[in-house]
Amino acid sequence: MLTDRRPILLANARVIDPSRDFDGPGDVLIADGVIRDAKRGIGAAGVPEGTDIVNCAGKIVAPGLIDMRAFVGEPGASHRETFASASQAAAAGGITTIICQPDTSPVIDNSATVDFVLRRARDTAIVNIHPMAALTKGMQGQEMTEIGLLKAAGAVAFTDGDRSVTNAQVMRRALTYARDFDALIVHHTEDPHLVGEGVMNEGEFATRLGLAGIPTAAESIMLERDMRLAGLTGGRYHAASLTSTESLEILKRARDAGHNVSASVSINHVTLNENDIGPYRTFLKLAPPLRTEEDRKALVAALASGLIDVVMSDHNPQDVEVKRLPFAEAASGAVGLQTMLPAALRLIHNSEMDFKTLIRAMSTRPAELLGLPGGTLRAGAPADVIVIDADTPWVLDRDDLKSLCKNTPFDDARFSGRVTRTIVGGRTVYEHV
Repeated sequence: MLTDRRPILLANARVIDPSRDFDGPGDVLIADGVIRDAKRGIGAAGVPEGTDIVNCAGKIVAPGLIDMRAFVGEPGASHRETFASASQAAAAGGITTIICQPDTSPVIDNSATVDFVLRRARDTAIVNIHPMAALTKGMQGQEMTEIGLLKAAGAVAFTDGDRSVTNAQVMRRALTYARDFDALIVHHTEDPHLVGEGVMNEGEFATRLGLAGIPTAAESIMLERDMRLAGLTGGRYHAASLTSTESLEILKRARDAGHNVSASVSINHVTLNENDIGPYRTFLKLAPPLRTEEDRKALVAALASGLIDVVMSDHNPQDVEVKRLPFAEAASGAVGLQTMLPAALRLIHNSEMDFKTLIRAMSTRPAELLGLPGGTLRAGAPADVIVIDADTPWVLDRDDLKSLCKNTPFDDARFSGRVTRTIVGGRTVYEHV
């Protein structure tokens, strides 16, 4: 980690700041850990003595990314990922803030564990880390946690990770209680009974592979219930990971009805589809599963229109012992911190998305939903900033991944564009040379 705290001028860049609806040429001046100015024509003459002037000609300067859904193994599963390793991967991928999930051991369902996470991350990580706390005690789906106390301790939202709360009365009470604390409920929408023994998207491709399928109804039925409960309670609700056209229709109806609802999509579901599984590639076994190309295109369109608010990595490190197995037996999940932005740039190069919309979904909107100070280049904001070279071609070598686990769906993938500098709190924590 580089610790130089000299002022930095990122000069001659294309500056993208969705919080100000700005996309144009400009400079960004950073000093004392905050953004001093971000506009056209700051120039070397208008900066403090000793400023590190970085020529960003041909590059993009944007707010650092905020990843709303990532599993980090501490406490209890540090063989899969630590705060240190996750933060190194995040910095290399342009992510300046990680929102970690509560499905650890022990579960993050009390103030002491929230405090442990915050202290451990502060001591070992090079990016910002904030925990989501469990929505129900032990993530058992039976009794809600002390949302007010957990929020006061530092939890930024509440979720049961990759488990769905099947008891509608528990979910109703949680939404009602959370509303009084303006707390965000983030829910994984998969009915476990409809998922059953399924391991990939239900359809012709699963039949040809001889694998049990998961219907889109497993997601849409749970989401429909949640939308009705959000309307009933007035609570703030966020769907953790939508994957299908049906779900988008449900979300739009809830939005049109004025419900306080939002949604994420994983980078995997907007850049890959079920056909990428190919010959039983377990690194593409995900929960929820990859869907059809028609679903992928619908998700991208929903993201472009603003119906879907957030793109997240769904970073879920799994070691070889649980991934190098027959597809039906392998664990679900893929690493994504380091590849989220390079994969997202495919949407730009394919003309499926514009840069400002993408940065809004990966930085500005997560900050707004979670009440965090980042996601902007406004003067006075924390200096969490990235520099992107959007066009340089490169091939992913899994050995270059900084995560402890290497279960990437983008093994040997060809990318165009990557982060060249990541700044957190005014310090350069990653630089690609």
